Amino acid sequence: MTDGPRLSVLQARRIALAAQGFTRPRPQQVQARHVARVVDRLGFFQIDSVNVLTRAHHVPLYSRLGPYDLQLLHRASSRAPRRLVEYWAHEAALLDVRLWPAFGFRRRDVSGMWGGPRRIAEERPELLDQVLQDVRARGPLTARQVEHEPPADRGHWGWNWSEAKQALEHLFYTGAVMAAGRNGSFERLYDVPERVLPPAVRDVPDLDADEAHRVLVSHAARALGVATTGCLRDYFRLSPAPTKAAVEQLVATGELEPVQIAGWNRPAYLHAEAVRPRKVEARALLSPFDPLVFERTRTEKLFGFRYRIEIYVPEAQRVHGYYVLPFLLGDRLVARVDLKADRAEGVLRVRSAFAEDHAPDHTADSLAAELVQMAGWLGLGRTSVERRGDLADPLAAALACLD
Repeated sequence: MTDGPRLSVLQARRIALAAQGFTRPRPQQVQARHVARVVDRLGFFQIDSVNVLTRAHHVPLYSRLGPYDLQLLHRASSRAPRRLVEYWAHEAALLDVRLWPAFGFRRRDVSGMWGGPRRIAEERPELLDQVLQDVRARGPLTARQVEHEPPADRGHWGWNWSEAKQALEHLFYTGAVMAAGRNGSFERLYDVPERVLPPAVRDVPDLDADEAHRVLVSHAARALGVATTGCLRDYFRLSPAPTKAAVEQLVATGELEPVQIAGWNRPAYLHAEAVRPRKVEARALLSPFDPLVFERTRTEKLFGFRYRIEIYVPEAQRVHGYYVLPFLLGDRLVARVDLKADRAEGVLRVRSAFAEDHAPDHTADSLAAELVQMAGWLGLGRTSVERRGDLADPLAAALACLD
């Protein structure tokens, strides 16, 4: 396999931004078709339970489309015919439902399942059958409902909450039950696949493992634009050997082209549909779990931006803050802000703001405009800035000019 053409880091960065949807103008009014376009492009939205700003899976659409009605996302994931279903894609994620058959290999292989659910299946297989029967009869149900509202026939029913939850997690991993959505407390609503999957997907046989990896690596390559094998593997958390085999097959068919990126010590692959924009004029705040930045080594290589989430770091040891969002301006990540939605006071709080060395002079003004827009989207009346970080004072001044 030849090394292929050479790309500068700037070229690779712009290709990546275009592939992720940051070269398209934001629509005047976001509609379902715009949501579908982003779903098609990315393939999933990672879910995280932290809600200090808003749920993590809400933000990637906002970053690419601007303010949108959250009901568009909720309808796509919780009403028939669903465009998104929850599964273990990267981590827990809202997955493009059309990719469901490609994850059959994961559902069949319980070796990747963590200890509790796997153990409960080994020790109490009858429990899985009973829980499945209950969900089929009464779903959609939360784990608490399965535990606290057992059916009238209690024969051999008793278990504690952890056993019920572990049984549900096993059934969810294997696809015997699915998430029909989540309730207001962000609990999964478990139901059976025939009531969750659209018929057009439900009737498609699962792909075999080799074809599944080709489909998923192809999707990752299109979503990333240009990427190393490691990046392609990380996108859907695939195993090394089948990923490598899929890359080789996609190179052989011409879908991927080997390239060298200046300064990178590993070969990369350019997708055949990748666009090479001459400039990128983006402006977006990014979730820590956005596909543009969730592979931290790639983020550092492409953007010169070292990024670590500090949620689990003791407060006194945090460098930038608890829930820090990178700020994309043009084709660079130029700043980072620690944000908190104070819903009781109606305030978007900027707990810290830091600029990168390469940040342009208008960074504070552009970030201020983006924060005002985000605050409005979140239903918050104003934005306040705490004086932490070298960008805090300029940002506060820029926000004062917008009042």
